[in-house]
Amino acid sequence: MPGLVDAWATVTRRWGSRPLADTLAPAIALATDGVAADGELVAAARAHRGRLLRGGAAGWPVVVADRRGARLRQPALAAALEAVARTDGAELYRGALAEGIARAVQRDGGAMEPSDLAAHTTVVADPIGVPWRGGTAWVQPPMSQGVLLAMALNWLEGHDTPVDDDHREHVLVELTEAVFGHRDRAGLGAVLLREPLDVDRERAAGRGGPRAYLHTAGVAVADREGRVVSSLLSVFDDFGSATFVPEGGFTLNNRAGGFTQAPNDPAPGKRPVHTLAPALLTGADGLTAIATPGADGQVQTLLQVLARSVTGPDDLPAAIAAPRWRSEGGSLLVEASHPLRDELAARGHCVTLLPDGADRFGAVVCAGVRDGWPVAAGDWRRQVWAGAA
Repeated sequence: MPGLVDAWATVTRRWGSRPLADTLAPAIALATDGVAADGELVAAARAHRGRLLRGGAAGWPVVVADRRGARLRQPALAAALEAVARTDGAELYRGALAEGIARAVQRDGGAMEPSDLAAHTTVVADPIGVPWRGGTAWVQPPMSQGVLLAMALNWLEGHDTPVDDDHREHVLVELTEAVFGHRDRAGLGAVLLREPLDVDRERAAGRGGPRAYLHTAGVAVADREGRVVSSLLSVFDDFGSATFVPEGGFTLNNRAGGFTQAPNDPAPGKRPVHTLAPALLTGADGLTAIATPGADGQVQTLLQVLARSVTGPDDLPAAIAAPRWRSEGGSLLVEASHPLRDELAARGHCVTLLPDGADRFGAVVCAGVRDGWPVAAGDWRRQVWAGAA
């Protein structure tokens, strides 16, 4: 079930400072007035044109936009967002949009009824917290694989960490591959914090584990009252399932692609383990939200940034800017300027160099309140903005 809209409504009712209609007003204006299509969007629409047309998206302005800078107006999406705002989200689950979603899924061979959408409820559960350098690191509960980050940080807290950068980076790679061995069991949540992790401090074990998926957007924000939010949005693959809902002017996600093997196998009523892993850091000096896109790279990127910012010489912005690696499909992808690329290879890692800033290495955003002042920091990678006022 597409649960995002009901999540918006639930978060707004329980913690929001403004009604949902106010929050959605800028998005409605952008959909109405249009935005300039950027080169990446045009290229993606061209690459997936066949899928989109098969999914019923002929005539969708995103498909029609054939050049960079073309004005992209989406009146159907604007109307859908207005209906969502007017009904506090209910339109997507019990109105014309719900009926349109069910028709689109059935058209593409899926099994969904309007009653399925009407029965949807948003799960609100306690986050998973672990001690981290005098404070607490918080990650999402199941079905997020954010628990893997908590497992890694928990291990670091309980073990003497290497002092030299070379040793530390190797240990972090091994720790990443150790926790990803538990990905299919991420639905167990905090129970996994008791799992022993086998980490070779000297040589690469070559276990691999993390995969290559991308396609996510991270948002972190803080306000003057001290509310701090870390979030991630995703349709998973490019344009998700490419199943187009003409009544709403959007495509549906394909997050069910996150199902794998037992206990993360598909079955009625089950939710798949998903890659979205936003985090919050609390401590004596304040509260910080941090997130990054990158699917299985999310846990790895945040682990590197957090470990470097507290066990190395760098502060958080410098830790975000520093060169990174990513374990993926048995290889260790490393940004070309990484100063330890040769040392990592010497320890047995199958190093593959990629250009600095390649999509594989994420794009960190963070925002928070430190000592009563708002702070924000953004990555130089991808399209990232940061500001504080």
